[in-house]
Amino acid sequence: MAEEIQTDELKEDDRYELDKDVVREIVEAASAGDSDTLATLMEPVHAADIADLLEQVETEEREAILRIYGAEFDGEILSEIDESIREEVIEALEPEVLGEAVRELESDDVVDLIEDLGSDQQEAILEVLEDDDRAVVEQALAYPEFSAGRLMQRELVAGPDFWTVGDAIDYIRAREDLPEDFYHLILVDPAFHPVGYVTLGKILGHKRDEKLRDITEESFRTIEVTEDEGEVAYAFNQYHLISAPVVDEDGRLVGVITIDDAMVVLEEEAEEDILRLAGVSDESSLADRVIATTKRRFPWLAVNLVTAVLASVVIAFFEDAIAQLVALAVLMPIIASMGGNAGTQSLTVAVRAIATKDLTGSNVWRVIRREALVGLVNGVLFALVIGVVGFVWFGSAILGAVAAVAMVINLLAAGLAGAMIPVALDRLRVDPALASGAFVTTVTDVVGFFAFLGLAAWVLL
Repeated sequence: MAEEIQTDELKEDDRYELDKDVVREIVEAASAGDSDTLATLMEPVHAADIADLLEQVETEEREAILRIYGAEFDGEILSEIDESIREEVIEALEPEVLGEAVRELESDDVVDLIEDLGSDQQEAILEVLEDDDRAVVEQALAYPEFSAGRLMQRELVAGPDFWTVGDAIDYIRAREDLPEDFYHLILVDPAFHPVGYVTLGKILGHKRDEKLRDITEESFRTIEVTEDEGEVAYAFNQYHLISAPVVDEDGRLVGVITIDDAMVVLEEEAEEDILRLAGVSDESSLADRVIATTKRRFPWLAVNLVTAVLASVVIAFFEDAIAQLVALAVLMPIIASMGGNAGTQSLTVAVRAIATKDLTGSNVWRVIRREALVGLVNGVLFALVIGVVGFVWFGSAILGAVAAVAMVINLLAAGLAGAMIPVALDRLRVDPALASGAFVTTVTDVVGFFAFLGLAAWVLL
């Protein structure tokens, strides 16, 4: 029975993974040049899964798939593909295939697709667009990078604020160029300033003579076109928005941002924080080549080397004490490691709270005090453990007591450093996710070694 439950759990975990046999068959069909079999195998696969497949296979296999499958290539696949191989995929597609794929996309997806490409590839994609679509994309690219102007789509549904439900329904039914996905009809005044919006559900659920202005949503708010996309994503998450109109410097409606785009930004922000906390570039990908990955990771490994040397200097200061009592060399990594782990815990909580705007000037000292107390309490609890270990292992109660005191000191310092360093870096306009880890590790190593070895040299020698 237990084995059946475990098997069911494994199946649940694998539900959204690409079937290994299907992937193998796709690669074999592409390598053999069997376009019919490849098309049959790829037809039921979602665009997002095709993008994952292209990211996971080897370069030669990817080129074979694109060469054989090109005529069936869906524009949505392009928008799902990781940036690390996007240029490679675009270069592998025939111009007419690329053009057909790009023309299927909404304006915001086209902007997202080409904004990080080289100028030659940007121009190649812009050339295949209709004149109106090209003008829209070029205007979006003129806005600052990572701004609402880059994130928004121009395709929207708007109407005057004096309309009734019947007017809205008739207008929507008559339009032949409706956006593929939209959630609100935006109400505007004569100067095209958005003054409210109405959900499609309310439009369909009210009588035709009902005034739209009487059934608008309380969640209505506008986004400035130059607003940072991280702030936009925060607003969507904080206020449970489905879509939001974007306005220019004069308050006129220029576009709309939908929840799917905001959630992508939130995911990217969270992924960026995780990678930066580990000292890894936020541009890293499983599809990256060895040289590119090495170049991105080398700088932070170099920083860690410098901090490790600093900790070693502290150890070297007490080398005579270590030579006289070898037990110090055995126990000191434990003290430093516990401090490092405790500091990382506090650091992770603080960085995430800063990113979600939960850690502010009004509660910063309360949070720092809490992390310090948590470090102190954990320090006392683990001090009892390390004290017993020191006594049992080396037969010295004094050595155990020294290790216990050092543990308390280091975990208290770890709690303080893990909370205070990210806050200080944020005040200095330095990304706390990027730089905090090295500083916190340095503090816990230096304090841990100095406290333990210093107390040992003072008490035992």
